[in-house]
Amino acid sequence: MSDHAPAEPKPEFFDYKHVGGRFLGLVGLAAVAFVAVLVGAVLDPKQFAFSYLFAFFFFLTICMGGLFWTLVHHAVDAEWSVVVRRQMENLASLLVVMAVLFIPLFFVREELWKWMRPENAHDPLLLEKAAYLNLPFFTFRVIFYFAFFILCGGLLRAFSIAQDRDGSPRYTILNRRVTFASALLFAVCLTFAAVDWLMGLDYHWFSTMWGVYIFAGTALSSMCVLVLIITALRSAGYLQNVVTVEHYHIMGKLMMAFTIFWAYIGFSQYMLIWYANIPEETVYFLRRNTGTWWYGSQFMVVGHFFVPFLMLLFQRGKKTPLFLCGMASWILLMHMLDMYIIVMPAYHKAGFDLSAFLFDIPCLIAIGCTLAAVFLKRLGESALYPVRDPRLPQSLALKN
Repeated sequence: MSDHAPAEPKPEFFDYKHVGGRFLGLVGLAAVAFVAVLVGAVLDPKQFAFSYLFAFFFFLTICMGGLFWTLVHHAVDAEWSVVVRRQMENLASLLVVMAVLFIPLFFVREELWKWMRPENAHDPLLLEKAAYLNLPFFTFRVIFYFAFFILCGGLLRAFSIAQDRDGSPRYTILNRRVTFASALLFAVCLTFAAVDWLMGLDYHWFSTMWGVYIFAGTALSSMCVLVLIITALRSAGYLQNVVTVEHYHIMGKLMMAFTIFWAYIGFSQYMLIWYANIPEETVYFLRRNTGTWWYGSQFMVVGHFFVPFLMLLFQRGKKTPLFLCGMASWILLMHMLDMYIIVMPAYHKAGFDLSAFLFDIPCLIAIGCTLAAVFLKRLGESALYPVRDPRLPQSLALKN
């Protein structure tokens, strides 16, 4: 860290003139896409269910990642991330929207989760898990997950914005208390949400590493989105004297670290299941290495690990915003492929079904445009960075 901090910049607020008609365009596009989604739900409820779950969980991981990075910031009393923390908080605040967007999944629950179907009620394996796999408890868990995510993210953002007004350090202390009270519960809720909604697509299959695997993609994808948001704001003239190449360097290093972590967890899960060779476990990978799914799985190994690993290995790339944005976009595409390969083989067991894209694309557009529109509204509700955080001078003077 530098011993001499630069002069504190003036607070910056988002001006909606930079949005132009984009907000109304996003709202209109989301409305049209939701109409297409509704038509698809009527024509083919099962395909709609899987397409919507894929799109929903892809965006959910990004929003939960925003909450994760906010918790990490307060837990370790980080200085470098002060200038980008508000955008983490804004991402986490979208979890209230995700709670509403979960509702359609509840209406097609029997299409997705086979354990809910009456014909499977007498399955001996399901009877063994009946204490957990039952509709009342499932509904309670859904409500609990979102209630926690919304409360935790809301408190962290509210205290952060309150500090902008009077600069009181008590808000920093309050956010640390919220973090320490929430960190473990965040891990539990993320893990069980992944188990309930993704692993639950096949209640016969199980993996003790599943929660960590989903977490790795969550942390990585949200950091990529943070890079893209910060760069978009800087290209619009904001944060020019606030976010520097030093901050990009750290975000690039975190992208690199979680790329390796994702690969490590993914390989460990695969290796342990392959080595044990238990039919209830191997079915997951057998299905994803059969037919045309094999090509997608192999491409993901190369594109999700080897490409970003090699491209982010050198310092110069991590300090180049345009390059880092390119890598962030690529990793997000690979994360989307990861979610697709997790969800779709549970329905299309033989391989890719091109007709499914007619359902996938409207779902992605509908959820993505809705979140983007709400995020734009969030930008104007507060300063673009915590202007009176006590660690702001150290963040502005960051040197790696």
